[in-house]
Amino acid sequence: MAIDGLGDRFEKSCGAIVYTVEDDGIKYLLVEEAGGSHSFPKGHMENGETERETALREIREETDLEVSLIDDFRISEQYRPAEKPGVTKQVVYFLAEYTDESPRVIRPDEVRSLKSLCLEDALAVLDHEDRKTILLQADEYIKGIRGQERE
Repeated sequence: MAIDGLGDRFEKSCGAIVYTVEDDGIKYLLVEEAGGSHSFPKGHMENGETERETALREIREETDLEVSLIDDFRISEQYRPAEKPGVTKQVVYFLAEYTDESPRVIRPDEVRSLKSLCLEDALAVLDHEDRKTILLQADEYIKGIRGQERE
């Protein structure tokens, strides 16, 4: 944790928009956090880790999935959490696909449940507008990749 020029504490987390492609389309994996809000798998960087290493570790710790991150997709959000006065938080998200695996909760103290949802259902349960925007950008990116693969 660092301190910025304003005297605020700065926290950085990394994670990914994790998805799979099924017969009926793209499904996004959302984490229902212990507090009840929904998000993408993510967590705090540890000393010496890169953003990508943090994202992979957190996905594994929260979902038990081994994924590889997709090159060329990195997006971040920055905000001041209401529950942490004086803190500015940045979260960096990558994109990760999984196949032939079933995600499972392995840290019930942090993760209440995992939900694999189509875009419309995922947008309905996300409670932050920034995360909805990030999901829409990821969806557009994935559909662009899949369109190129079919050509």
